[in-house]
Amino acid sequence: MNRYSVNLSTVFTEVPFLERFKKAREAGFVYVECQFPYTYTIEEIKKELKQNQLSMDLINLPPGQWEKGDRGLAADPERIEEFKRSVEKGIRYANGLGVKMIHCMAGIHPDNNLEVFIENLLFAGTAMSKHEITLLIEPINPFDMPGYFLNDIQQAADIIRRVALPNVRLQFDFYHIEKIHGHSLSMYQKYAELVSHVQIADHPGRQEPGTGEMNYTDILQYLSKHYRGLIGLEYNPQGRSEESFAWLKGVIS
Repeated sequence: MNRYSVNLSTVFTEVPFLERFKKAREAGFVYVECQFPYTYTIEEIKKELKQNQLSMDLINLPPGQWEKGDRGLAADPERIEEFKRSVEKGIRYANGLGVKMIHCMAGIHPDNNLEVFIENLLFAGTAMSKHEITLLIEPINPFDMPGYFLNDIQQAADIIRRVALPNVRLQFDFYHIEKIHGHSLSMYQKYAELVSHVQIADHPGRQEPGTGEMNYTDILQYLSKHYRGLIGLEYNPQGRSEESFAWLKGVIS
């Protein structure tokens, strides 16, 4: 399973977060990712990574107050200083955990602004470049996250090209792109030059491959030939998490 990174925010949720690292190792993974590690100290997470011989590939920047509806800060003109503090915290966690990619969420505030988003990405990308960290942005579908500022792949590509920093790149989630645009594999092929991380889940239920309508046989075969990074398993298992990896048996290289 050395091409796959299991997302501990969505998989193994049957047990508390810090127990999911052991579950990942027992299932055969060597890479994990998560959305927001900030409830726990760097030392707590680092201990679990070391004990279970795991590497963490990806985290998100702090999104603001998630429980109060925040879904990122980067495009909000009223919270620029808070965003900058979130970048500092994200870098600190990334450095402490050996993470080299951070996803930056744009937010859902009605006053979100493109120019603010670009300036904040310039700030964050520049700061992260000093630590050899890649900053990722990701289109998220408006059905699951109404009002999310970044909800179109061409919009994301235009922003990346305007920011014009080599470490500001695209996170391509096949589920979100399928939900937004359809034809997700064709979309991947069109924008592959901008992609530094891939995530997968089936459509429409956002569960493991094989539970929905997407042709993951073709998608994974293509990725095996043309994509060298890790594939993040950011899905909600249909049943027990341990049983949600059956589809991997036919694709592990």
